[in-house]
Amino acid sequence: MAMEQNIASAQQSQSTFFSFKNIKLGFHFLISYAPYLIIIPALLTLGDLKNRIIPMLKSWPIIVIVFLATLYFRGRPGNVYLVDFACYKPDRADMMSKQELLNIMSSTFDNEAVHFQKKVLERSGYSDKTYLPGSIRMLPAKLLTFDESRMGLEKVMFGAIDDLLVKTKVKACEIGIVIVNIGLYNPTPSLSAMIVNHYKLGVDVLTYNISGMGCSAGLISIDLANRLLQTQVSTYALVVSTESNDSGYYLGKDRSKLVSNCLFRMGAAAILLSNHFSDSNCSKYKLMHVVRTHKGADDKAFKSIYQEQDEDGNIGISLSKDLMVVAGETLKSNITTLGPLVLPVSEQILYFAYIIARKIFKMKNIKPYIPDFKLAFDHFFIHAGGRAVLDEIKTNLELTEWHMEPSRMTLYRFGNTSSSSVWYELAYSEAKGRIKKGDRAWQIGFGSGFKCNSVVWHALKTINPAMEKNPWTDEIQDFPVTVPEIMPLSV
Repeated sequence: MAMEQNIASAQQSQSTFFSFKNIKLGFHFLISYAPYLIIIPALLTLGDLKNRIIPMLKSWPIIVIVFLATLYFRGRPGNVYLVDFACYKPDRADMMSKQELLNIMSSTFDNEAVHFQKKVLERSGYSDKTYLPGSIRMLPAKLLTFDESRMGLEKVMFGAIDDLLVKTKVKACEIGIVIVNIGLYNPTPSLSAMIVNHYKLGVDVLTYNISGMGCSAGLISIDLANRLLQTQVSTYALVVSTESNDSGYYLGKDRSKLVSNCLFRMGAAAILLSNHFSDSNCSKYKLMHVVRTHKGADDKAFKSIYQEQDEDGNIGISLSKDLMVVAGETLKSNITTLGPLVLPVSEQILYFAYIIARKIFKMKNIKPYIPDFKLAFDHFFIHAGGRAVLDEIKTNLELTEWHMEPSRMTLYRFGNTSSSSVWYELAYSEAKGRIKKGDRAWQIGFGSGFKCNSVVWHALKTINPAMEKNPWTDEIQDFPVTVPEIMPLSV
């Protein structure tokens, strides 16, 4: 009986050994290591190995150099190119003046809340040509709905992507990576899936949906695309940065949450990145550096921009009084990491001398040394989060009004479009004819968490504004303008 069981067990083991799974693994092993299985026996049968190996040993320095060079080039990151980008310009029907928005607020909120939002709008630095979705225009007669948010986002996303595909002449089927970032709207299927469905992308496309990461998520998306392109062979990455205004609209009476009603505006940007070597000839920029700083471990920074319910159950985003301090500290941490990558040696020596004087020689009264980043960059594109943010960064980095112009004019003309604002700013400089071959551009994004992210680009060509079409093209001659400190409203 025992013998029969052993025989049966052996037969079962033999059957398992010759199963399809093991045969498949064996076949995979055979194909993978075929070169070694063929070359090694061939070398052993060549006969007089001594006469063949000795000459090879004499050329060992060349072999070592070739080997090390191969390791170096295989180990270094590949180049990532920004082929082109497009910023969505909403229809004139979506344009809403500050007075129109205030009239809607007057019908929606009590007098105290209206008066507070009126003061914020007057000091916002916005023109009367910014854009908001039609769902807000229908308040309070019709409440904001999930479906209207979806339709509004389809409009801005597809609009930006359509413009991008026309500009680049890249077919949608050639896109291998899709990344969408948005803060406040997270439907199922995701926004990235909506893009795959609309443009009928391939089954092997890699899709990512980034939500809840605030206004700096656009540059986080660039970082993610860069990392993914290092692992893929010759493909395109599509990055879409946008925000849902109606999803973040607050209908309560908490002042700290009412501010966001006045700040955010409609917009989107679509960016096409490539790791094709051949695209170096037709792309606008090459990605140089990405530096990300996250202060979320600090409670004050973590709560500086915070979504929560008020006592009546209304969801809104609170902006704390510590926000400007947090932003300044996070920027300082970010540029401390970025500085050694981009600053000339002379500036690094001066900054190092300041650190020695302060830390080692305890010279506490010495004036803080701020490296001159104007020696490292030709253009500064700072997230148009608000007038106070721009003023603070101008002071900290000792920038001129010329450097601040793209950010200030974007804030004035389009408002805070969240993560896409840095792309409207770059489009402004292109429309002005400021981008020259060899220029270095610094995009700076701030967002909840609290985060500060930097992306550095190198211009591969001089941008001819006559050959460009972007949201500024038809009206760039009207800028820059002088923006009053206070723009009074009637209500």
